Amino acid sequence: MEEGLLLTAGQPRRWADVLAEEVKRSCYVALPMVVVTVSQNLLRVASMSMVGHLGELELAGTAVATSLTNVTGFSLIFGMSSALETLCGQAFGAQQYRKLGTYTYGAMISLILVCFPISILWIYIDRLLILLGQDPLISAEARKFSVWLIPTLFPYSILQLLVRYLLSQSLIFPMLWSSVAVLAIHLPVCWALVFWLGFGTAGAALAIGISYTLNVMLLGFYLYYSDSCEKTRVTFSVDGLKTIREFFRFAIPSAIMICLEWWSYEIVVLLSGLLQNPQLETSVLSICLTVGALHYYVPYSFGAAASTRVSNELGAGNPQAAKTAILAASGLGAVEVIIAITALFCSRSILGYAFGNEQELVDYVKDITILLCFTLFSDTMQAILSGAARGSGWQHIGAYINLGSYYLVGIPMALVLGFVIHLKGKGLWSGLIIGSIVQCILLILIACSTNWEKQATMARERIFVRTIIDKE
Repeated sequence: MEEGLLLTAGQPRRWADVLAEEVKRSCYVALPMVVVTVSQNLLRVASMSMVGHLGELELAGTAVATSLTNVTGFSLIFGMSSALETLCGQAFGAQQYRKLGTYTYGAMISLILVCFPISILWIYIDRLLILLGQDPLISAEARKFSVWLIPTLFPYSILQLLVRYLLSQSLIFPMLWSSVAVLAIHLPVCWALVFWLGFGTAGAALAIGISYTLNVMLLGFYLYYSDSCEKTRVTFSVDGLKTIREFFRFAIPSAIMICLEWWSYEIVVLLSGLLQNPQLETSVLSICLTVGALHYYVPYSFGAAASTRVSNELGAGNPQAAKTAILAASGLGAVEVIIAITALFCSRSILGYAFGNEQELVDYVKDITILLCFTLFSDTMQAILSGAARGSGWQHIGAYINLGSYYLVGIPMALVLGFVIHLKGKGLWSGLIIGSIVQCILLILIACSTNWEKQATMARERIFVRTIIDKE
């Protein structure tokens, strides 16, 4: 593959054919992944929506619990599981198929151990909220939801690892069908637990755990019986324990890389509560966060495609193909975000009505939409480049970039623009945009300056040297 790319460097038509083929491969992964990520995240959204019909106290407690459990648990597990995008992806590209199963077993043991301290934190989450100044009644309701959400941690961890295991092999459609099927089952199950059986907020949390468990069972059934996984399917052995150290080597910077970005947005929404009109400012920034998060599933899926293709090609020793994969994913992301920004800007006058009927809210949302368009663009570019970072294995660099971009630039600028220059909510959100732009620029510079031939060599050395050690 690498030789073919080098031979076609002076032939525009041949190079265009290579790029077009890579675009098709990226679309094959990215488009179904959009459905997978949206379906899996809608489980929690659907439960939240049903809780909203129980009462104001239940909704407030669940909303606080959802935010805090995302920050302290789900984001951490999601980030750590991304380590398999490097390990499994490069092993698959190097045709070391048995390593995929071994890495996945080691990762499962690791994340299950991580779930225990998170569970303890969630048990005492009411004390933490009271310490932060929250209302005791809301804190008690948040604890109730969080405690019943603890069983969800374990299937969620395994599900994220199975997703990465299948993603590294471009086995997307089993995840698509299982995620859609589980979402369809989740809705009546959640309704029955919340309203029919009268479990309330506890039922909503329990329904999420049941749905994630069902998804794990469906994917596990596919993994065990499908011929597509025959080469990578292994039985549990001590070899899985030997990979735990290597998993944490990539998992910790992966978690830091993702969590630092997620937490920065939560921090800014919390800061909006200190402004002069906290109810309006918090509502508008929450709307921005909701719209941005909803769109983020699309570029994240392109980033997942980039991660898969880059890791596979580096493992196979094809650095030129890895660079082509990044170019293809970036081109797809650019086309998609232009369409999204155009649609969002044209609907700016009516967007606010989707969240409320107050004219002040609608006008504010209309004014801040231009900033939201910049957010969509920067989020798209960084999501794709972050995927390339996970695929190539330089998550530690991405962690430093996110730390500097958001916590040395973004949040300080948000404080200055929001509270010193008195731009209020627009200033806070502008600070995040500045941080995101800095992040994109740094990621682009790193990607352009990376020695991809060296990355391919390092990937193959890591896979094959580890294999030799295991045999000894």
